[in-house]
Amino acid sequence: MNRVELVSSIANVTELRKTDVDKMLGAFVDTVKIALADGEDVRLIGFGTFFTVHRDASEGRNMRTGEPMQIPARDIPKFKPGKQLKDAVARRTK
Repeated sequence: MNRVELVSSIANVTELRKTDVDKMLGAFVDTVKIALADGEDVRLIGFGTFFTVHRDASEGRNMRTGEPMQIPARDIPKFKPGKQLKDAVARRTK
């Protein structure tokens, strides 16, 4: 499901206009980005948690030349699904 399909689905469920749903979805995504950039977690009980993990600097290899290269330290975003989300997906796959 892409963004357009998600907006349409939410609009059908909530009976809101697609433009309003698109604005809310954009605001949600922007808010999560800002919170993660500030080092905060975003917890949605039953759905999951967005958080960041720090990766230390490491040495890798250039795939084309095989030369060693330095990979800088950075924070990366992660998502851990909540129990209700895991259960819903598990029921769906049976």
